[in-house]
Amino acid sequence: MSADILCIGSVLWDIIGRASVPLAAGGDVPGRITRLPGGVALNIAMTLARLGLRPALLSALGRDAEGDDLLAACAARGLITDHIHRSDRPTDCYMAIESGAGLMAAIADAHSLEACGADILAPLSDGRLGSAKAPWAGMIALDGNLTETLLAEIAVSPLFERADLRVAPASPGKALRLCPLLTHPGATLYVNLAEARQIGLCPEADAPGAAEAMLARGAGRVLVTDGANPCAMGTAGEGIRIGHPPQVQVRRITGAGDTFMAAHIVAERAGASAAAALTAALKAAADYISQEVGA
Repeated sequence: MSADILCIGSVLWDIIGRASVPLAAGGDVPGRITRLPGGVALNIAMTLARLGLRPALLSALGRDAEGDDLLAACAARGLITDHIHRSDRPTDCYMAIESGAGLMAAIADAHSLEACGADILAPLSDGRLGSAKAPWAGMIALDGNLTETLLAEIAVSPLFERADLRVAPASPGKALRLCPLLTHPGATLYVNLAEARQIGLCPEADAPGAAEAMLARGAGRVLVTDGANPCAMGTAGEGIRIGHPPQVQVRRITGAGDTFMAAHIVAERAGASAAAALTAALKAAADYISQEVGA
């Protein structure tokens, strides 16, 4: 199958513990624990597939039972898995605890993805998906779970020079890894407010102010979300556009930003205006976080 978009980054198991009541440090409360396919690149790809696109994954999985199960889960969801790199390292995983007050804590174990490094990009250079002379010229969703070194190489690589590059940090703790990609001519950065404040060097800014700060640092286009508060889309030379998320009851959190990004990509591919694409992305994220787990 030919791919509509490449999703590069983390493909792993999400292990999420959720409680409906506030949880303090050291607390022990009833709740539910689920294991689901996850990771930024995979979350984006799954949403893209649900919305009608054919995403191909470039990532790393172990040659273990967890990797086999995850590969089968990806294929069952209509994702192209032919280009996933398999290694003898264990399949990565992510663990989070959510409560009525939001995300309490999370740990991302992406050591296998980081260790494989540029091996996951081989299909872009060996002719399967592109080469230095004929680079991939379509959309690429790229996540910040790759190493800082590899992201810096991607920023100047001829393999990515023609791509419509959609970039998301994996977490605020990895946001600064994206700085080399700020000035990539085809990059759009999707960040939350905490990440935007770090990249834009503006610790007190709201979403519009953080978007302006990122543009001032050389970004071509950015989208900054802030939970239930207004979000901002900034485009160099065009200023800032404000969006207002629908107000819904929050039942889950992990994956909301990835859903927002995927829905925005799909809307733009369909020819939606800037305002309509932003509205569609905000609605998709609101629908996602208001669903019961497993819905």
